[in-house]
Amino acid sequence: MNPRSLARQLPLRLSAGAFLLNSGVSKVDADEATAGQLHGFATGTYPFFGKLDAERFTRLLSRVELALAGALLLPVVPAAAAGAGLTAFSLGTLGLYLRTPGMRQEGSLRWTEQGLPLAKDVWMLGIGVSLLVDGLLQCGRRRR
Repeated sequence: MNPRSLARQLPLRLSAGAFLLNSGVSKVDADEATAGQLHGFATGTYPFFGKLDAERFTRLLSRVELALAGALLLPVVPAAAAGAGLTAFSLGTLGLYLRTPGMRQEGSLRWTEQGLPLAKDVWMLGIGVSLLVDGLLQCGRRRR
């Protein structure tokens, strides 16, 4: 990775990576009640998660967050790859925000107090798309 690209991407990668690292670590040893809450919330929007038990779902979620954190924090992972992963993950969390009753004010995209923890994930979507576009542009420049 060239130094200019790294300098441009580093604040994005560090902020999202640190956030996901903390989130993933906090779920590694989640108790049964926490696992049940996370699983129940996710299956309300994404019913296919119902095939997993709550503890397995939470372990999987933790591993995904930790893998994404690693991809973002390690600059050897191409920006397009890290950005694609972050974009996909944040679209999933924003899907929870958009589809779960009570997260948004009636007839609006504006969040409620309950929706704020998910609504703020829009910044992760912005970072993911930025890294993805930047990485794809870099690939295009290298081919010329």
